[in-house]
Amino acid sequence: MHAPLDDYAARPEHKRGPMTKDQWTEVDHYIEPLLLPEDAVLEAALRASADAGLPAIGVSPPQGKMLELLARVRGARRILELGTLGGYSTIWLARALPDDGRLVTLELNPAYAEVARANIARAGLEHLVEQRVGPAIETLPQLVAEGAGPFDFIFIDADKASYPDYLPWTLELSAPGTVIVADNLVRGGAVLEPAGNDPSSQGSRRFTEMLGAEPGVSATLIQTVGSKGWDGFALAVVRA
Repeated sequence: MHAPLDDYAARPEHKRGPMTKDQWTEVDHYIEPLLLPEDAVLEAALRASADAGLPAIGVSPPQGKMLELLARVRGARRILELGTLGGYSTIWLARALPDDGRLVTLELNPAYAEVARANIARAGLEHLVEQRVGPAIETLPQLVAEGAGPFDFIFIDADKASYPDYLPWTLELSAPGTVIVADNLVRGGAVLEPAGNDPSSQGSRRFTEMLGAEPGVSATLIQTVGSKGWDGFALAVVRA
């Protein structure tokens, strides 16, 4: 019979001091070989992004796998991504699509988009992915005007200061049942600072407040730790 959890945690051999980012990263490295088999395509995408000088701000491998699983659970056929970077998360998401699915990914930086294009082609997914380059605040209204929605799954991982501007447009491109995931909302706890000077943290804070006030959305915010540090993501479902 198992000991109560409180008793287990109280044993001296299980007592630990405050966890550090190095320890969080070690746990990620423990998880990855167990649940994420080696993947030459994804590893090549990371190498190509690093070689091109792209910032290492994309999702971690466990987070990428989570995105793929969430999209599969949703049964997504149409996916929208805000923030392509080097296409690492794009590859994870596109792998969740059926052969006739579609993923539209938006990227501000043309150099980043070029790296992503090569990574997506190497993954054999270019037939599923449409890239659009330019400010998302301009591209999103264009998608609405074109009738590109609704999307089944939307992943927001772009400039955090603009998250509040993106939310109304993502809702325009949604329908009941659309799943929305927005990354980097806790920002090492900086989201707690209402008078902070960091535009990214203020954007994350305002986005979360707007999401909570939106009557047609059911949402939560999950804190995370790992190789990317202390952060968190919003998970929302459009109800009406």
